[in-house]
Amino acid sequence: MIRNIFLGAAALAAAAVLPNVAAHAAGSAVGSSDGPAASQWEIGPIIRGRNYSVNMPATLSDTRDGPAFDFPYPTAANGHVHYVTVPVRSLEGARRITLRYRIDAKPGTRFLAQESPGGDGTLSLYFQRGGDRWSARTPHHRWYSPVNRVMPLRPGTHTVSINLDEPWIAMMGGDARALPQAFDAAISQTATVGFTFGGTSGRGHGVFATGPARFTVLDYRIE
Repeated sequence: MIRNIFLGAAALAAAAVLPNVAAHAAGSAVGSSDGPAASQWEIGPIIRGRNYSVNMPATLSDTRDGPAFDFPYPTAANGHVHYVTVPVRSLEGARRITLRYRIDAKPGTRFLAQESPGGDGTLSLYFQRGGDRWSARTPHHRWYSPVNRVMPLRPGTHTVSINLDEPWIAMMGGDARALPQAFDAAISQTATVGFTFGGTSGRGHGVFATGPARFTVLDYRIE
C-alpha cells in the first residue's frame, strides 16, 4: 500500500495534528506520479524573510518531463540555487531516499559553487528536523548525504539512492553513527526533505552554471 507522506499546502496548517507515518511497507515508494507537484517544491532556504537562492523562483516549474528549474548563469552575480525542499511527515520507518534527475546543458557548461569560484558544484540529498533555528543552536537538525555519496553536477541523467542507515552528515559536523540520538530524533521529527546544491564550503551554500542549464526531477521516492 502506498502511503503518501508529502504534505500539500492545505495540509500544512493541520500538520500538527497529522499522525506520523509509522512504517513504509516494502515497495511503498512515493514517486513522481504520487509525489510532490512542482508548486510544492520550494526553492530556498527562506530564513527570516530572506531567500538565499538569489534570483530564483519560489518553486519548481511544471514541464513535460517533471518539476524543473533553470540554473542561474553565467556568474554568481546572476544568482545561485541552494535548497529545493518539500514538507513531509516523519521519516520514521523509512529505509531509503532516491532521487533520479536530469541536467540538460551544452557541452562545456560547468556548475560552480558560488562561495568558491572555480570549485565544482555538488548535489546532496537532505532532510531537516522540525524546529530548526538555522543556527548553531540547532546543530543536528539538518542532515546531508554521506561523504562518499555527494554527486558532482554534470549533464545527463543520474540517480542517487541513499539508505537511512548510512552515515549521513550533520550540519555542524559528525555523522549518524557518531550522533545516533540526534539522527534518530531528526528521522522521527522530520519536517522537510529534498536536495541541496553547494560545494566544499557547504553542502547547501549555492551553485550557478556557466551557461544555460536545466535541472529536472524525474523521480523522487521515499521507501
